[in-house]
Amino acid sequence: MLHLYRISVNTFRESIREPVYFLMLLASLLLIGHFPWLTIFVFFEQLKLVVDSSMATTMIFSLSVAVLCASYTVSKEMRNGTVLLLLSKPVSRWSFVLGKIIGIIMAALLFSFICCCASVISVYIAVDQFRMEMHLYGAFVGLVGVGCVVGMVMNFLNGSSFAEFATYATAVVIAGMLCYCLKFRPHPELALKDLAKALFMLNIAVVIMSTLAVGAATRLDVVPTMCFCSIFFFLGLMSSHLFLRQSDSELLNMVYNVCYAIIPNWQFFWLADAIAVGRHIPNTYVINGCIYGVIYFLIATVWAIALFQDREAAAGARD
Repeated sequence: MLHLYRISVNTFRESIREPVYFLMLLASLLLIGHFPWLTIFVFFEQLKLVVDSSMATTMIFSLSVAVLCASYTVSKEMRNGTVLLLLSKPVSRWSFVLGKIIGIIMAALLFSFICCCASVISVYIAVDQFRMEMHLYGAFVGLVGVGCVVGMVMNFLNGSSFAEFATYATAVVIAGMLCYCLKFRPHPELALKDLAKALFMLNIAVVIMSTLAVGAATRLDVVPTMCFCSIFFFLGLMSSHLFLRQSDSELLNMVYNVCYAIIPNWQFFWLADAIAVGRHIPNTYVINGCIYGVIYFLIATVWAIALFQDREAAAGARD
C-alpha cells in the first residue's frame, strides 16, 4: 500500500506540474468568467446560456486534461525507462497501474473542481440580461491573477514549479470566492442544488475518462492515446443515436447492445439541459450515475491492469 500511495502522489504532482495543465486551467477559467459578457442582451436566456457554456467548458477541458496527463505521465515513463526501474523493485504491475489511475484522477478532479467553482461564480456574475455584477467579475479576474502571481513568487524564491503552486493558489482563492458568494450574495434565479448535482455528474465522467486514458497510455504513445480517447468521447456523445436502435438482423442488434455497453454514454452525465428548463434533478438519478461510474471505473481499471500485465517495460526505453 505504501508503494501505491507514493506512485499516486508522485503521479498527481507530476501531472499538475505540466505547463499545459495550468495553461488549460487558465484558459478555461477566463472563458467561464467571460461567458456573462458574451451572453449579455440575450433576453431571458442569459443564465441558461452561462450555465450551458460553463458546464460544456468544464467537461471538455477536464476530459482533455485527463487524457493529456495520462498520456504524458505514463507514456513518458515508458519511454525514459522509469517503469523498468520501478518494476525492478518490489512494486507489482497492478499497483503501478492503479497508482497511475488514482494520481491522474486526483489531478483531473482538482482541475474539474476549480472549473465547477468558477461556473457557479459565473452564474452569480450574470445578474440579468442587461447587466452584470461588475464587482464580482473584477474580483474573479483579479483572483485568477493572484494565483499566477503566487506561482511566480514561489518559482522565483524557491525554484518551485510555477504550474503546481499557481494551481494550488488558484484553487484556494476561487473556492474562497465561491464560499463568499454562497454566504453573502443573493442567490441567482435557478436551483443551486440542482446545479451542484449537474456539476457532480460531470466529475463522474472525468473519473471514467481518466481511467480509460491510463489504460490506453499503457500500450499507446501520446498521439494515439489522444485519438483513442477522442473516438471514445465522440462515440459516447452519440451513443443513444447510434446504438439504441432496432434492426431486422439479430446479429446487428447484438452488436449494437455490445457497443452501447462498452462505450460510456456521456449524455448520461450531461444535465445542462435539465438546468436550462428548470427541471428538478432527483437524487435517485445521481445515485444511479454514481453506481454506473463505479462499475465502469472498476471494469476499466481491470482492463488497464490486464493490458499492462504482459507489456514489456523496457520496450519504450529501447525505442
